[in-house]
Amino acid sequence: MNGQPLSDQAPAATAPLRLGTRRSALAMAQSGMVAREVTRLTGRPVELVEITTYGDTSREALAQIGGTGVFVSALRDALLEGRIDFAVHSLKDLPTAAPEGLVLAAVPQREDSRDALVAREGLTLDELVEKLAGAGRTARIGTGSPRRTAQLNAWAAARGGALETVAIRGNVDTRIGFVASGELDAVVLAAAGLNRLGRGAEITQHLDPELMTPAPGQGALAIECTAADTGLAAELAALDHAPTRVAVAAERALLAALEAGCSAPVAALATWGHEYELRLEGVVGTVDGATLLKMSADGPIVLDETAEQQATALGLALAARLLDAGAAALMGERAR
Repeated sequence: MNGQPLSDQAPAATAPLRLGTRRSALAMAQSGMVAREVTRLTGRPVELVEITTYGDTSREALAQIGGTGVFVSALRDALLEGRIDFAVHSLKDLPTAAPEGLVLAAVPQREDSRDALVAREGLTLDELVEKLAGAGRTARIGTGSPRRTAQLNAWAAARGGALETVAIRGNVDTRIGFVASGELDAVVLAAAGLNRLGRGAEITQHLDPELMTPAPGQGALAIECTAADTGLAAELAALDHAPTRVAVAAERALLAALEAGCSAPVAALATWGHEYELRLEGVVGTVDGATLLKMSADGPIVLDETAEQQATALGLALAARLLDAGAAALMGERAR
């Protein structure tokens, strides 16, 4: 204690922390999880402040409106304007450029990083495509992600089959509803989101990263606050999971090196092996699946204050190899 009378400390100890969150059911579930943990650690109540982002209101495809950042900017504005104390994001939504005046206070332990299939009749991807081919039609699979579209198309081409990817938007209920109504045969969603909503039982297949490498940061959360609020940043740091933070640093470094002028699908996943060995898988391709570059890199990581820099170096090195192998030709401005 600091020696002040208890009565002087009480208001600060009980003042609610304002946690900014998107309004979607998934965002509210994720933020609620974090709010409970913050209260448990600090003893302070946390109130959720719902904020509508451009990505929530626009009906355009994410690839058209920029994808990265459209779910984040409004929350960051609220932080910088002092309307909220901290914010929770899906880490895969964060732009790779560090925001001025804000700090990534914590990256909690990652949930399942895989993509998941929710298909009619409880079928797997193989079963679905085979069954419908036998009936003389092509499986229709919904996703709003060019990354998923590219890898689904590449999978189908590799096995000599065919499927149709259908661009969709909407929340989890809406997307799964396309399958329930028969409009689509399956949809692909992040397993982590379904798990956090208590809907993991609806997954008909977890897609192996070899078939479907996830988005950089998928399954992880990001907790941001202002750099000036060092006390809150220190409290939130108790939620940080160093192995997760380091793994996503490698993935995001690869993305940062590739995304300038890049509309091509990019996927990355870093996993821990024996004795702090980090393995990073990177994928760059074309949406039609005709070209898919896959490479990996391994490196020992010492979990000290330089761990993120070590992981970043691994990501940049793999990105350089992908570019040398022809990834630049897939990437708009970089190809010129």
